[in-house]
Amino acid sequence: MGARSRARNRAVDILFEADLREADPLDLLTERVGSTEVPPVSDYTVTLVEGVVAHRARIDELINEHAEGWTLRRMPVVDRAVLRLGLYELLWADEVDDAVAIDEAIELAKALSTDDSPRFVNGVLGRIASLRSACE
Repeated sequence: MGARSRARNRAVDILFEADLREADPLDLLTERVGSTEVPPVSDYTVTLVEGVVAHRARIDELINEHAEGWTLRRMPVVDRAVLRLGLYELLWADEVDDAVAIDEAIELAKALSTDDSPRFVNGVLGRIASLRSACE
């Protein structure tokens, strides 16, 4: 697993935990950065969590619009975290290709969620990617 993939996984862990605890992801991130955890939190993890938080209202709006048959609150917490991260990279991380953002989110869903989650994540992100210019 590459450094960016590990950073994404760590960011999903932080976003997931913050959502479960109903805590501020930035506060949790600060705790993790200042701790002696091994491995340490990478700069890219910080960028991802900060980016998701900065764009969260729009990200959540897009998930609600494009997650056919699901509301944000009804979907598994890990799927929300993966989708939020994937959408941030898809729409605001210019250095990440769309296909890479989607593939990485699918891999996270495979590793961390249910058997149906990768297809669900792919569908939501794929729909948004096809409408990308209208979403930005």
